[in-house]
Amino acid sequence: MIKFPNDFLWGAAASAPQTEGHSSRNGKSATTWDKWFELAPEKFNDNQGPENTSNTYEMFVEDVVNMRKIGMNSYRTSISWARLLPDGQNLNDEAVNFYRTYFQTMIDNGIEPIINLFHFDMPWWLMEKGGWENRESVDDFAYYAQVAFEQFGDLVHRWTTFNEPTVHIECGYLYGYHYPAVVDLRRAIQVGYHTLMAHVMAVQKFHQVNVDGQIGIILNVLPAYSRSDDAKDLGAKAISDLLSSRSFLDPVVLGHVPNELVKLLKRNELLPEINDNDKQLIIDNTVDFVGINYYQPRRVQAPKNPNFPAKMPSDWFESYDWPDKRVNPYRGWEIYPPALYDIAIMMRDEYGNIPWYVSENGMGVADEERFIDDTGMINDQYRIDFMKEHLEQLHRGIEAGSNCFGYHMWTFVDCWSWLNGYRNRYGFYRLDLNNNYKRTVKKSGLWFQQITQNNGF
Repeated sequence: MIKFPNDFLWGAAASAPQTEGHSSRNGKSATTWDKWFELAPEKFNDNQGPENTSNTYEMFVEDVVNMRKIGMNSYRTSISWARLLPDGQNLNDEAVNFYRTYFQTMIDNGIEPIINLFHFDMPWWLMEKGGWENRESVDDFAYYAQVAFEQFGDLVHRWTTFNEPTVHIECGYLYGYHYPAVVDLRRAIQVGYHTLMAHVMAVQKFHQVNVDGQIGIILNVLPAYSRSDDAKDLGAKAISDLLSSRSFLDPVVLGHVPNELVKLLKRNELLPEINDNDKQLIIDNTVDFVGINYYQPRRVQAPKNPNFPAKMPSDWFESYDWPDKRVNPYRGWEIYPPALYDIAIMMRDEYGNIPWYVSENGMGVADEERFIDDTGMINDQYRIDFMKEHLEQLHRGIEAGSNCFGYHMWTFVDCWSWLNGYRNRYGFYRLDLNNNYKRTVKKSGLWFQQITQNNGF
């Protein structure tokens, strides 16, 4: 049997905008998702917008009981900035009561809440000021973080600032998948820098408020693998890792922006605007732990006809179609579990063996009703196989000395997923949108229960 360390965190991850519902009620103000759905509903799968999602706002007690049934001892979700501070300044008392009751219910059921502050849900009032392009956003976020720590710091002892910051940067300012759907590398870099500084200032607030606990960040890591050992291909791999991983890992863990990144941006006339004391703030406000979201690797090769100065990341590296890859056909993502071992070794050797955990790993599948068996349960053996393979590689990394303390799947119950709505399902529990959001456990949930009981498999 593969056994994991004592006190290992077994759980799942989600977010406020993807689960809570009540998006325009109970004192919450609009986010970019609410406004975008209002402005361009045709962009959203099957007219599925952010208003209702999984209705956790009403059903959180049932959800927590269901978490306990499958043995979860931890759960990561987020607070909605637009719910807690609808105008950025004034506290929504109903939101405080909701979150305090939600978190206390988890604790009462033996489930540790790990709470994230930002999961792609920019408040509209801030977007109207320029969003992350505006340096004011750094102070606005720091104030929000301070309020959250003050209101919930007695209940929550593991905090994270951002989920996958490179995603809202790339999707919002390079590839058009998130609002404002801009395609502009220079603006994307400035957004990325302000996001980093917002994180740094939130960490500073955490220490000033003197919360009893730890603070970290959730980063998506796409380990790059080069087409060949040719110097140009290896150079493309290095830049891919620099942008996708090191751009945030280095400053938040090691306390400095990579020199290679500064040189790359300077050479391409893309350096962001910074403040004089930013460098010291980054040095002084590193994290206690890191969450790593891993779904797929990145296969890269040297670009054939790059622009200079660069206009897009594809001027530094291009995708390479590895002929031996396995792919999840519903997302088009490669399934490559060995990368999780490589991540574990990277965290051990390059980041001081800082405590870290797998904050997301998962497999989205469309039309899962095809797999309902004679008992009425979705037989998602493919998800079980996916978990097994990744956990085997993670265990290898832990045995090699990597300081990993947990594994969270995306997600606990099928959730709304941005423009994709409910096209692909990820949960341990099936969500029936046509039957009052009924939750029904899948076979993977029962398998996960066995893992948690045995602390391994």
